[in-house]
Amino acid sequence: MRKTLIFCALALATSAHAAAPVAGDVATPVASVSSADVIAETGRLNQWFEKKYEEQLRFSPIQLTFQGRKELYDQFDDLSDEAVLKQVAWQKASVEEMEKTFAYAALSDEGRISYDLWKLQYENARDGVPFLGDAYAFEQMNGAQGFLPTLLINFHKVEEESDYTAYISRLKAVGPAFDQLLERARRSAGQGVRPPKFAYEGVIDQSRKVIAGAPFSAGKDSAIWADAQAKADALVTAGRINAKRAAVLKEQARRALQDQFKPAYERVIAWSTEELPKAAVNAAGVGTTHANGKAYYEYQLRQMTTTDMSAEQIHTLGLNEVARIQGEMTTLKDAVGFKGDLKAFFSFIDSDPRFVFPDTDAGRQAYIDQASQAIANIKKQLPDYFGLLPKADLVVKRVEAFREQDGAAQHYYPGTPDGSRPGVYYAHLSDMKAMPKIELEVIAYHEGLPGHHMQISIAQELSGVPKFRTQASVNAYAEGWGLYSEWLAREMPGTYQDPYSRYGQLSSEIWRAIRLVVDTGLHAKGWTEQQAVDYFDANSAIPLAAIRSEVQRYLVMPGQATGYKIGMIRIQEMRRKAETALGKDFDIRGFHDAVLGGGALPLTLLERRVDQWIASRKATAKVATR
Repeated sequence: MRKTLIFCALALATSAHAAAPVAGDVATPVASVSSADVIAETGRLNQWFEKKYEEQLRFSPIQLTFQGRKELYDQFDDLSDEAVLKQVAWQKASVEEMEKTFAYAALSDEGRISYDLWKLQYENARDGVPFLGDAYAFEQMNGAQGFLPTLLINFHKVEEESDYTAYISRLKAVGPAFDQLLERARRSAGQGVRPPKFAYEGVIDQSRKVIAGAPFSAGKDSAIWADAQAKADALVTAGRINAKRAAVLKEQARRALQDQFKPAYERVIAWSTEELPKAAVNAAGVGTTHANGKAYYEYQLRQMTTTDMSAEQIHTLGLNEVARIQGEMTTLKDAVGFKGDLKAFFSFIDSDPRFVFPDTDAGRQAYIDQASQAIANIKKQLPDYFGLLPKADLVVKRVEAFREQDGAAQHYYPGTPDGSRPGVYYAHLSDMKAMPKIELEVIAYHEGLPGHHMQISIAQELSGVPKFRTQASVNAYAEGWGLYSEWLAREMPGTYQDPYSRYGQLSSEIWRAIRLVVDTGLHAKGWTEQQAVDYFDANSAIPLAAIRSEVQRYLVMPGQATGYKIGMIRIQEMRRKAETALGKDFDIRGFHDAVLGGGALPLTLLERRVDQWIASRKATAKVATR
């Protein structure tokens, strides 16, 4: 899972999730427009995009930080409702300006895609405004209580004294950011919108861990205080400041932590504790618990799948995919000589100690080492499958203790576009029983190579499209690519050599098929958390701790989990279409470059881009045979 860069769905106005486009078509420019006119108009539009994207970035200091930039380095995003409406108004004005200024018919194919995507981003933000109160301000997956310390520790680089003073300012700014989110949480609660009890419990637990230890209380240094000291010491080592100045800066950081940072967390803990008795245990989804939950979930499905598929269609697709993949699992079970039915095989996989690493530091390191080895093998194979290759490096890390959760999904944080900071594949290793060996490879391929790291790094490094496209995030595209990558790895040498690792790939795929059933079950059919857990457990060998964490994730992130399988299926369909249309002229590297070379796109625009590649290949082949 690509970790969201802004907490949950609170930044609706700057979201790049895009549903199916309504503007434009697949046709090439009309005959009356010359090639020179197309080049000129597209170039003019791209220059305009660069200017507008720079304006848009000023709404998000956090996005600037993720891109390795230091403008607004002492600030966080404005998380108020008023800020969201202001951003939507800005987007609306930008689209009106674009439509008045540029001739759509005079744009290149790539220019039209950019035009349509920019407009879609506004339309989706606009359509999300009625649901601002439906998004959970604090929850256990993407809440600011875990996100902001992670940002400061891992992404706020300190190379100069001014970077450190900006760091101190951000420590102080945690309070105002939390207060804005608390205001939103209170407003939602007043409308009866609350996350389930487990979400509050997760927020409380994570918050307490962040402010445990020095300088907040007795004990070893907290993660944030250790980071503040290390960053100051590094400035001394680099010769940027002397030890005396470092001591002064550390003292300022310590005061900010004690006087502003800690009280902010205490307010979040107090609010969550107050809400606990009002929150549902064994909750159902938003379709049951929110007054406008049906409309909200339909909106979420459009955003997360970039299709117009209904909840019922998605549910049926999930049931069919579960049945198909179980057939493949049965074949593999028989091939390894297991005596018993598939359910018994699930129990065997789930309980046999050979399939888990020791629950020790050595076992955790072994997991990281083996995941790194699997990624290293894939890296050697990439030139045979891709023309475009990522420049940024990739590292595997354990999730920080203050936000680590038993059985939680692994995730990826992008590196910087210039490659100065590597991408990070994060693994939750607090409970090694929830991290079976059979799934190690497949998760590494999804989060690392050829999955999220490859897709996001290539997008960020693109030079032929406007910058806003290099930073776009489209759930069905990104997660569909991640799941397609798990399947694609089967074609590469040195992967899934152990039949149980091959089973792990099927287990991962059925996991995503089950998501289609469970997410729609929870949010459209009124299933409870326990009903979802029971279905999940009956149809997979995934450890129960991981299943519970997964279902709880779906409850606070409605619709997000549906993008994986739908995106994968659509990319597979595009590939089959290209293979059929091109025959011997099909080039796997060219196809993958067509998919990755335009940045993250809604599936409809992606299919348009692949169709354009097919037409181009046909034209080239036709010329070659003359």
